[in-house]
Amino acid sequence: MAHASNLIADDIDQYLKAHEHKGLLRFITCGSVDDGKSTLIGRLLFESKLLFEDQLASIEADSRKFGTQGDELDLALLVDGLAAEREQGITIDVAYRFFSTDKRKFIVADTPGHEQYTRNMVTGASTADAAILMVDARYGIQTQTRRHSFLMALMGMRHVAVAINKMDLVDYAEERYNAIVDEYRAFAEQLGLENITFIPLSALKGDNITEQSANMPWYHGTTLMGYLETVEIEDEALQQAPLRMPVQWVNRPDLDFRGFSGMITSGLVRPGDAIRVQPSGSGSRVSRIYTFDGDLDEAVAGQSVTLLLEDEIDISRGDVISGVDQPAHTADQFETTLVWMHDEPLLPGRPYLMKLGTQLVSATVTDIKYQINVNTLEHAAGKQLELNGIGVCTLSVNKAVAFDAFEQSQDTGGFILIDRMTNNTVGAGMLHFALRRSDNIHMQHVDINKQARASAKHQKPAVLWFTGLSGAGKSSIANLVEKRLYAQGQHTYLLDGDNVRHGLNRDLGFTDVDRVENIRRVAEVGKLMVDAGLIVLSAFISPFRDERQLARDLLDDGEFIEIHVDVPLDVAESRDPKGLYLKARRGELKNFTGIDSDYEAPEAPEIHLPTAGMSEEEAADAVIAVLRERDLIR
Repeated sequence: MAHASNLIADDIDQYLKAHEHKGLLRFITCGSVDDGKSTLIGRLLFESKLLFEDQLASIEADSRKFGTQGDELDLALLVDGLAAEREQGITIDVAYRFFSTDKRKFIVADTPGHEQYTRNMVTGASTADAAILMVDARYGIQTQTRRHSFLMALMGMRHVAVAINKMDLVDYAEERYNAIVDEYRAFAEQLGLENITFIPLSALKGDNITEQSANMPWYHGTTLMGYLETVEIEDEALQQAPLRMPVQWVNRPDLDFRGFSGMITSGLVRPGDAIRVQPSGSGSRVSRIYTFDGDLDEAVAGQSVTLLLEDEIDISRGDVISGVDQPAHTADQFETTLVWMHDEPLLPGRPYLMKLGTQLVSATVTDIKYQINVNTLEHAAGKQLELNGIGVCTLSVNKAVAFDAFEQSQDTGGFILIDRMTNNTVGAGMLHFALRRSDNIHMQHVDINKQARASAKHQKPAVLWFTGLSGAGKSSIANLVEKRLYAQGQHTYLLDGDNVRHGLNRDLGFTDVDRVENIRRVAEVGKLMVDAGLIVLSAFISPFRDERQLARDLLDDGEFIEIHVDVPLDVAESRDPKGLYLKARRGELKNFTGIDSDYEAPEAPEIHLPTAGMSEEEAADAVIAVLRERDLIR
């Protein structure tokens, strides 16, 4: 089954030890659809003799059922495991396969070629050391070839082999090979890709896979397997880089042991070395390097260890341990390049979760500077990013994080964005640099704080967030509640959706992007008013859960009261005091909530008001009662 080795029979322990200490290369295959990526991986597995007899038998049976190669084995079926992939003859998901030779071990990620699955290519490339870019010799450089090349350059791929496949279908013509090489070199220069190796081959026939092809005597370069066995792995470069160890876990098994566990992503560390912890900037020295197998005199990139320090300093999961000579940077606003990976578009102002190493923070894309056309590399304006869109954006997080520029460290410079509601990964990005205002703007200390202002007013500040369809009664009920609070001597302010759009938000329309920004601004105003000690009543449709969650997250626990003013759509339409539903039904009013724009109802509001069966006075009474129960008012 495996590649031949006499040690298997003579000394199995020595064989296993030699196998354990082989270098490991992670690489991806990418390119346009039907360029032969899956067939190539199947050929590598076949030539490496890593297939059992029952696997070969299964492939023979599947080739007769699903195959595209006539009576021959369809080696692509070794990788295309999903039923939909076999039926369509394409790759949909990222498929990982392991194989080895006498010289090296390999993990290969077969990534999809179709445009709608480009996001999966980003997933595969995130951990790869090298890439094999497949090009069909018949068609040359295509749109997806350029897109994947751009993503490789974006993600800092240092080693690229351009495999010009299906040479058997162009009669192994040297002229065709040279034309593709010249075209790709010209494009790669624009991207900054440098370490490129070109290999003509036929994955189906086996030409230039493991042995030089007799069909292409004009080619004198390496075979594909020869390239994979000799391409440089970046272990030594990582060990020479500055020390970075993101803290994954604070290890405290008893009162006498307190260590900080994680994987060293770059650099090396020894006992006695001075370190700095970011983003706090605290410093200490390493007293021990602890592992399950005993203490170490040195730990290097790629090792998972527990560091014990000489001083008791505050370190938490997500902090980054650095060397004192070249510590990680810290900031809360960045310029980034972002690849959008979700069906729903990216909307500036919408809150997401950002995972950077072991750090998890709340993040918002504040501006899309421009989008990038991967075919022409031209920059284009845009207010949102669609699926597979790539844009240069400004990003803001809710607290300072430790980071490096992505070109210096992929581990502390690469991040993902996560949808707060579904926990789906929706974007992947690369940090370029901290914005200057991140360093120049700081919170100013003031002596009179929120508690002092609220105490002077004899109340607890809060935001009462009324949400619901147009016509549900939000503004009317909020107005009644404020009148009753005012009569009791409470200090209040009512933020109404229509009134705010006459001033603060007069520049905003009703697209999804503008709606998000509308609520973001109102939420920030509400936060300031709560800081002033006021009870704020906010009456907005606020159709999206994400933005209501953003408003909640700006405040302390117990300060945000979500009130769902709930009526069926037909009841809201029957009220229609402003005639808006009629305009929307006639097509005169676009993006109207409930008609051609969704309303995401609260899932667990603090107060639920089904106003189809209650009067405005009863609704106001219900709100006042809850405020008293929560001890927010006297």
